[in-house]
Amino acid sequence: MKKITLLLLPLLLASCQYFDKQVPDEDEFLQQRLKEIDWKKVSSYPSLAECDAITDKDLKKECFFSTMTRLVQEKLDTDTIAMLYPEIDTIQVKVTVYPDATLKFEPQIPRDSVKYDSVKIDSIIKARLVDFPKIEPAQKEGIPVTTEFILPVILDVK
Repeated sequence: MKKITLLLLPLLLASCQYFDKQVPDEDEFLQQRLKEIDWKKVSSYPSLAECDAITDKDLKKECFFSTMTRLVQEKLDTDTIAMLYPEIDTIQVKVTVYPDATLKFEPQIPRDSVKYDSVKIDSIIKARLVDFPKIEPAQKEGIPVTTEFILPVILDVK
């Protein structure tokens, strides 16, 4: 037993050098971590309940955008925009998803065009685009963030 203790004692004393590492400075570590973060991309895109089962990031993003486009088109299908302005077949709708999961819709109609009553179109769209399913906001490093995107909405005349 003494021989084993004598053999282990030098090993233990020599191994202390592995525990004597310098801890990086907090500010230095923070600056290094901030440089690593890509501020132009989110960690996870907004999501709807029907897309939650998908684990692949790109497929989940595609599911969200296609589902949102479908929901917006369904809400605007029963609308008078296509009847009032038959020359408009597609409207670009800017969607903003806030960190508290609220939505804001803004139609992107050319403001320089005098043949469209943009105020009227805007009010019709905002009145129709209510009661959406709960949306999980996008996240950046685990923190909910605001995201904006533009959906092309095809107006269908019935």
